[in-house]
Amino acid sequence: MEFSLSKRSLERLALIHPDLRKTVQLAILHSHVDFGVSEGLRTLERQKQLFKSGATTTLQSRHLTGHAVDLVAYVDGEVRWDWPLYHKIADAMKAAADGLNIPIKWGGDWKSFPDGPHFQLRWRDYPA
Repeated sequence: MEFSLSKRSLERLALIHPDLRKTVQLAILHSHVDFGVSEGLRTLERQKQLFKSGATTTLQSRHLTGHAVDLVAYVDGEVRWDWPLYHKIADAMKAAADGLNIPIKWGGDWKSFPDGPHFQLRWRDYPA
């Protein structure tokens, strides 16, 4: 089955780096799991709120510069947080990034504070 991004997801992609935008747009076409964009560019105020709540461990997020995106899985139109779904989304994102020769990092690969919905352009290749 081929999925597509909603208008809301496309709006959230509009302000992120074009290479990450292209990666997400290609990944949805080949993903085995439907997904949408829950967050792209983020304000410092929003980042501080997430930090205070414990949802993030940094105030230096790639979201602040448009170099990161959070994706959310959908099953039968409902948001789901099951880790196996995010592994499938990561597979689609990594394959799309490889095909486009765009280096990305998946938050689910992080040893401390794994973040399944999070994808970002690598710092060394895309300095802020």
